[in-house]
Amino acid sequence: MSKILGVRRLSGEVYRMEVEAPLVAQERRAGQFVIVQVDSDFGERIPLTIADADPVRGTVSLIFQTVGATTHKLALKPVGSEIVLLGPLGNPTHIENFGRAVCVGGGIGLAPLHPIVKALKAAGNHVTVISGARTAELLIMQEEMQALADEHIVVTDDGSAGRKALVTEPLKALCAAEGPGAIKPDIVVAIGPPIMMKFCAETTRPFGVNTLVSLNTIMIDGTGMCGGCRVAVGGQTKFVCVDGPEFDGHLVDWEGMMGRLRSYKGLEDEAHHKCHIDIAAAELAAQAGGKA
Repeated sequence: MSKILGVRRLSGEVYRMEVEAPLVAQERRAGQFVIVQVDSDFGERIPLTIADADPVRGTVSLIFQTVGATTHKLALKPVGSEIVLLGPLGNPTHIENFGRAVCVGGGIGLAPLHPIVKALKAAGNHVTVISGARTAELLIMQEEMQALADEHIVVTDDGSAGRKALVTEPLKALCAAEGPGAIKPDIVVAIGPPIMMKFCAETTRPFGVNTLVSLNTIMIDGTGMCGGCRVAVGGQTKFVCVDGPEFDGHLVDWEGMMGRLRSYKGLEDEAHHKCHIDIAAAELAAQAGGKA
């Protein structure tokens, strides 16, 4: 069991949780994730990427969005309570000095992108970060990205932060750069909603730029036994938890993957509505307690 040391709301439905997990903090590498179970006796097991870790303090940072019942329950867990945390799992990101790396993060995808950006920078790469979200409120980890990146480009769908554009617009401009001093990317790492990662891969495909994507599929055990995370990559069946989570974005069967992710959308929407009522009630109770 791992103790929750702190919980902070980053935006409307995005939370950052600090958890005591010394062995995970020591062993984790960029790109890896953990499996979290909110209730020790019974409950759904969900994959969450390690956004950061402090081996000295023995803590890991988990950033998650409240989508279904389990993530809503996790957001309501009080500081000092415990959760089941298994990891680190998955294959770490292959890190080397590629030369010029472009890292694209969309919304909550900026969290798992952070340790990869840090590792690529430490390996000597020139790192450009493209941060994107629907609106300014949904941009996370901006101070961390600004501190690490050699170049930081911010775009939002509505233009409330950075410039009004999709992440694929600056990505294409970087890949198509010509003339004196123009340096095209040697590698692109894209993490975010599946549709965003798909179009990032399609943007880089004509330029032949190696493009890694990190997939977050339905997952139960994290060891390849349940088969829930299977995805077709290059015509072969792969299991995201043990073969990934990172794959060549040009080879992923995006339509098949997104179809599987929609399987439980009705149940997720129902749970989302009910849990919002529970969260509102808990916040009102906390406010009432503070005034007592």
